[in-house]
Amino acid sequence: MAADLTDFGNWLAVPSVVCLWLAVLLRAPGALRSPQQRGLWLAVATAAAAMTLNLPDVVTYAMTRGAAYAHTIGLVRNLIGVLSAGAVLYFVAATTRGRRLQLASCAATAAWLSALVALDAAAAGHGTHAMPPVGDPVPSLAYWLVLISAHVVANTVCVSLCWRYSRRTESRGLAAGLRLFGLGTALAGLFWLAYLLKALFASTWAMPALPLLMNLHGLLRAAAILVPTLFTLRRTCADIATAWRLWPLWRDLVEAVPHVALNEPRSGRVMELLWPPVPRNLLVYRKVIETRDAILILGEYVRPGAMEQARSHVAGHGIPEQRRTAAALARVLKDARRAKLAGLPGQTGEAAGLELPEAIQSSNAGGDLADEARFLVDVAEAYTSPATTEEVKVP
Repeated sequence: MAADLTDFGNWLAVPSVVCLWLAVLLRAPGALRSPQQRGLWLAVATAAAAMTLNLPDVVTYAMTRGAAYAHTIGLVRNLIGVLSAGAVLYFVAATTRGRRLQLASCAATAAWLSALVALDAAAAGHGTHAMPPVGDPVPSLAYWLVLISAHVVANTVCVSLCWRYSRRTESRGLAAGLRLFGLGTALAGLFWLAYLLKALFASTWAMPALPLLMNLHGLLRAAAILVPTLFTLRRTCADIATAWRLWPLWRDLVEAVPHVALNEPRSGRVMELLWPPVPRNLLVYRKVIETRDAILILGEYVRPGAMEQARSHVAGHGIPEQRRTAAALARVLKDARRAKLAGLPGQTGEAAGLELPEAIQSSNAGGDLADEARFLVDVAEAYTSPATTEEVKVP
């Protein structure tokens, strides 16, 4: 059982490292521009580098190159690991805006790194750094206690503060990122606590689980820094879906009232989404604004009493009550568009027959644009329904 656990943990090593490097590369542009994200990115990047040097194949290759090469790889791996621990502290300090903790993390990292280099130089000649199941630690017990203390202190502080601030923040993305990072750090903390038990008490019962703990920690940290990317991807997909559903209504209304469009429309719905005429993050915003402006103008071509008759008509077609206003608006907009394209005169002010739905009124007064977008999607769906094809007959 213990051997199977170790084998599974070792098998997970390469996927974990690959996920870490992919996350590091994907988040690099945004993270390097943001002081708050820079520490988190550096912590994951250095962890990825240390875990890369700890891959079984890399360790085996270093051993075949000789003791001096293996020693250099082992020392560099441990120094990068301590740098990662310091970056973890710095990330937590930057997230919590703790200036003293930032300075303390930098000072502690420098002290740990200096101590490791000094202890390594003072030790007798040795090869790769290791904590063998049997025998003394290499290069020395003091070296490993300094290394373990760096990770245990950093991980303990990180887990505590990640948990505390993930419960306080109002940002769902930040809370998810902190929890994932804290959970991954907790697994890394268990990894180093197992090494501490081995160093102080020669306890080896937890050693078979160490590869699994370390590689799960890598996957969770990769997920933590990808949270903003995932939230952005989800928002982008939602915007694309909204723009796709709005397009038939928007296209017809802009055709009738072309001056409401900020940019010339593309030739089709797919081109509009693949090559939007405005920045992609503004695509839905522009579609909603332009659709609303077109509705306001076409309201001048709605005959008095048309909305009431349209509501009665859609009620008779079994449309749910919560969507009747949208369906009625879609119906009268078709008639208003026909009138506008036919060159009929419109009516302004109180003579206009269109009473704006609440969702459009509230958004026009500074309300929630998302609510208006949802309402206009309902209008767009009703606009393409056969129930809205007949003209509204008003005596």
